[in-house]
Amino acid sequence: MKAIELEKAYNPKDFEERIYGEWLEKGCFKPASDESSPMHQCYLKNKEKGKAGKYTVVIPPPNVTGVLHMGHGLNNVLQDIVVRYHRMKGEDTLWVTGTDHAGIATQNVVERALKKEGKSRNDLGREKFLERTWQVKEDHHNTIVKQQKKLGNSVDWDRERFTMDEGLSKAVREVFVSLYERGLIYRGNYLVNWCPRCGTALADDEVDHTDTNGAMYHIWYEYADGPAPDGSTKIEIATTRPETLLGDTAVAVNPTDERYKDIVGKKLKLPLTDRTIPLIADAYVDKEFGTGMVKITPAHDPNDYQVGKRNNLEIINILNPDGTLNENCPEKYRGMTCQKARALIIQDLTDLGLFKAEEKITHSVGHCYRCGTVVEPYLSDQWFVKMKPLADKALEAWKKGEIVFYPRKWENTYTHWMENIRD
Repeated sequence: MKAIELEKAYNPKDFEERIYGEWLEKGCFKPASDESSPMHQCYLKNKEKGKAGKYTVVIPPPNVTGVLHMGHGLNNVLQDIVVRYHRMKGEDTLWVTGTDHAGIATQNVVERALKKEGKSRNDLGREKFLERTWQVKEDHHNTIVKQQKKLGNSVDWDRERFTMDEGLSKAVREVFVSLYERGLIYRGNYLVNWCPRCGTALADDEVDHTDTNGAMYHIWYEYADGPAPDGSTKIEIATTRPETLLGDTAVAVNPTDERYKDIVGKKLKLPLTDRTIPLIADAYVDKEFGTGMVKITPAHDPNDYQVGKRNNLEIINILNPDGTLNENCPEKYRGMTCQKARALIIQDLTDLGLFKAEEKITHSVGHCYRCGTVVEPYLSDQWFVKMKPLADKALEAWKKGEIVFYPRKWENTYTHWMENIRD
């Protein structure tokens, strides 16, 4: 007998591609209910006995902004283990794969590449830019497919989907119309997280908060209707965003703060403008923090927005969609970025004797998760989904045992999320 010389080390590349190819050829990853599946006869026998269970997993589709990383690899392997287990039990098992277009995130990938070439999307024009975007999609998609096959993912490749496929796009449109007709979708002008760079609204979980070095600016607001009962002619306001004072529509104090009970209702001159604003009382104000007085800018702060709604304050938007100051600001500041306007406003306040001090601080600032630009609270006309009716049904399903969490500790997280959900 001829001796066979074995390799000193196992080389998976010599076997994995061939074995994976055989699995695909034999239809091993098809649902057992499919006649082409080698598990079909086993499935039929289980079905006769009333034991033919079903098990389906839709893979979280990776974005075509890049390729798979170690996190994807771990996640895919864990899913594959569970899927293969259910398949070996003779259940009608399906693992669906696909990729996600990722929207503006993919646009940013293309724009970063163009920047290295000294170009912008405007230089290319719409059609050429879309061509580049689709090419990025194709390149990354092809690599992702190869990576998944190298991992040995037992997915049904005949059912692979891209989130902009016509079938899925049609489903999205139909669901949108259905929700609208059921009164669950509405359009309104609300305060949203806005990325001036991307020109789009962001969900709360799309905002990355990082500690940033900044400053607290102390500014004098003068009374417009004469001195206070104690003879004072001005009040001190502290803010990290002095440029937003151009959109102030009130100053607030806590209604239980005895220090200010005699000045609630007085009028104040809004610095650098010809407007006057009221001094109001609202429970939102923390009387123990700072001076116990807060400037209220309803169009550019979520808490101020709620104060404004409660007190019927005017809501003045001072920003353009690109983050520059708009026509609601004095002419000299229009078209400036917030940073440039801030420096000029501090100088102008100083010249008028209305700037008291600058205090260096570290505070949390929200940034766009896609491009890193500072996010602005911004009034925008957007579509919203009414979440409470949907959340109530989801909670009811859990209470009835239709949804089970493993481990059980996640039940508290789920209920807190559902009970505090926002549109």
